[in-house]
Amino acid sequence: MKSEKVAVVVGTRPEIIKMFPVVRALRDHSIDFFIVHTGQHYSYELSKIFFEELNLPKPKYNLGIGSGSHAEETGRIMISIEDVLEKENPDILLVEGDTNSILAAALAAVKLHIPVGHVEAGLRSFDRSMPEEINRVITDHISTLLFAPTKLSMENLLREGIPYYKIHVTGNTIVDAVQYCLAKVRKAEKEVLEKLSIKKKKYVLVTVHRQENVDDPNRFKAIIEGLNLIKEKFGYEIIYPIHPRSRKRAAEFNIDLGKITVIDPLGYIDFLALEKNALAIITDSGGVQEEACTLGVPCITVRDNTERPETILVGANVLAGADSKSISDKFESLVINDRVRKWSNPLGDGKAGERIVKIVREYLEACTWQKFL
Repeated sequence: MKSEKVAVVVGTRPEIIKMFPVVRALRDHSIDFFIVHTGQHYSYELSKIFFEELNLPKPKYNLGIGSGSHAEETGRIMISIEDVLEKENPDILLVEGDTNSILAAALAAVKLHIPVGHVEAGLRSFDRSMPEEINRVITDHISTLLFAPTKLSMENLLREGIPYYKIHVTGNTIVDAVQYCLAKVRKAEKEVLEKLSIKKKKYVLVTVHRQENVDDPNRFKAIIEGLNLIKEKFGYEIIYPIHPRSRKRAAEFNIDLGKITVIDPLGYIDFLALEKNALAIITDSGGVQEEACTLGVPCITVRDNTERPETILVGANVLAGADSKSISDKFESLVINDRVRKWSNPLGDGKAGERIVKIVREYLEACTWQKFL
């Protein structure tokens, strides 16, 4: 019987983190696989610390796509990855999330009659103005296996008419990744905090990078004003590992960052250490919302919607939009007035990667036997 071959595609740092548990399970089960790094936002050189920290094998292919318009990125990735898929002829292609990388890879695969498995399927913000929402919907509808992290995401898929037999509720792989890294985080946290001269639960961690926030001078300015208002009103340090795009936009828009402590982006272990020990997290990142929920840290999301409603339903997260007063008020109500609130993590038990690989293996074995019937 032919050995199965799995293609794993990543293009951004969050995808590397969320596909890590799947890659680890593929390796543990001795399934033949290879990784393709599209380089959508970062070259492999800039993201290789994530591979090293997570003990991941180097990508077999680095496409080096780089940033561009949505059409440019998607088109370049489709052209480049088609050559890889024709050469390797994998039995299935696995993608994760909602970026141009995963949409382009999935489109290229299905046109070559290669089945696609979508990790983190069924997330919906119900805002079609977001390019990520378009990417999610299309990828889900062309995938053969849909790995929904929660029952809510499964229900989204069913409402859109996707057959039940294609959908598998697995939990979210971010929980696997966080649990795996906690031992390393405990070793690193003292040094990370001392380097920044901050103490546990005495600072607020911030990530703001999404296009709709940092490319809009009014929204970006209002968010920064909200952060400074928290600093002035409550006295906590505001730590902001700033994305290069955000730094560039702040300079272009002449946005005064005030008393915010701005630092360079961090590796995953150091960033998790900051998340784990923060009093609260303010973010526009989907993955950070999930990590905060998993680590038990209150989260204020500076967006008008979220595709992670489970975090809001359990009380781990609130939406504040891009209004300075709303950001300060939500911080006060969630963090200052409700400190003792605890929640059960709705995102899974840390075994999503194993479940996904088991389903992939069963699917491929079934397909192989059918060829002999």
